[in-house]
Amino acid sequence: TTALMDNYTIWFARVLSTSFYPVLQRAIGVGSAFEGWSPREQDVVYRVLIPMTPPRGHSFHLELDTAGHTQVRNFRVRVQLECTCTREQQGENMLCFLHHPEEELRRNQDPSLLDTLCTGSYLDVQKTARWLYQLVRAIWPALPQSHGWHLMLLPSRRSCRFKVTNEEESFRIEMLFGVRRGDSDIFVSSQPREAHTPSTTWPETYAVAETQFFEHIARQAPPDSLHLKCLQFFARLLLGFCFSTYAMKTIFMYLLSAIPVSSWRRRHFLDRLLDIRDSLSLCVRAKRLNHFIVGNQRLPRYIKVPPDVQEATTYNLFHRLAQDSDVPSQAMHEFEVL
Repeated sequence: TTALMDNYTIWFARVLSTSFYPVLQRAIGVGSAFEGWSPREQDVVYRVLIPMTPPRGHSFHLELDTAGHTQVRNFRVRVQLECTCTREQQGENMLCFLHHPEEELRRNQDPSLLDTLCTGSYLDVQKTARWLYQLVRAIWPALPQSHGWHLMLLPSRRSCRFKVTNEEESFRIEMLFGVRRGDSDIFVSSQPREAHTPSTTWPETYAVAETQFFEHIARQAPPDSLHLKCLQFFARLLLGFCFSTYAMKTIFMYLLSAIPVSSWRRRHFLDRLLDIRDSLSLCVRAKRLNHFIVGNQRLPRYIKVPPDVQEATTYNLFHRLAQDSDVPSQAMHEFEVL
């Protein structure tokens, strides 16, 4: 997957070098498949996040959407035209979208990003996804993988999903895309948090920061560490229960922060499983599980987050336990079954 994405990155740069579409950076592997603990080993989706930067003559401005959401942080990406008259004077072959007549721009230059992938002044997720699908399909024949593999595009409105297969293997890949918040590990991305996410809404994602955390732990862990096996064991056990895989991952990240990696060896396996069980029990009884990134004042320094994320009021991943009178009893029953 990494080699395929690197090849796509090279061709994205070639194809888009003179265009006014977003500039696509090197893909970042995120999620359980890249962190090493996927609960569905036979049905793995390799998710990558592709950072986007604005093309020439454009800038991106992230605007927080405060309408009615307390548990998620959503943004909109406002696209603004920038003056490029100085570039033109320096010999660059580009007309200024702000200061050249519209007729001349229509006749001599491709349309701006505002006229292609935006709804109003805001970058549109669904239009961007359709554009990325077209790119992936058009570039595929030029890639070395196309000689031995078959590409099958899969439906998705907010990402680019596809499967590559040969006679022996099959891989499912999902290309998400987003905009980095400053120089941090936090992005706004195309991945939805709700069933009907508007096309100009970009939820904040912490997937890159969480992957950084797992990579740091992996560099410190002894060769016989079973920390990922512990998480995989519980994540697979939870399939079909009311507890989400993400909740278990969050509990696990807190434990990895508190317990030295030297204590996750094979001989500690049962003790660590009991720690995970006990932590889940405490969270269910307290009806509270704080997000690991948002509002966490004790994040490791190597995870770079904007101040408003670190200083924000953390949100409770078990908020339904506190709000719905029927959910706590169901959760406690399912915990006893576990």
